[in-house]
Amino acid sequence: MTEAVQPKQLLHLVFGGELEDVSGVKFHDLSKLDIVGVFPDYESARAAWKAKAQATVDDAHMRYFVVHLHRLLEPDAPK
Repeated sequence: MTEAVQPKQLLHLVFGGELEDVSGVKFHDLSKLDIVGVFPDYESARAAWKAKAQATVDDAHMRYFVVHLHRLLEPDAPK
């Protein structure tokens, strides 16, 4: 019986919040950060990021980010 090879988990964090100034990345209130979630691959993280970004498009100070957690967990791994 052949075992299916699972793709490597490439964890990504999606979060956002209100910025103090749109030209930087300093958040107005860290206690109000919106932690959208941790995702197993970039594609699903990007979909979540896009949905949140589009939902807050009318608020110029709201910004969402995708963080490549797998790069923090394994910094020496090939990218």
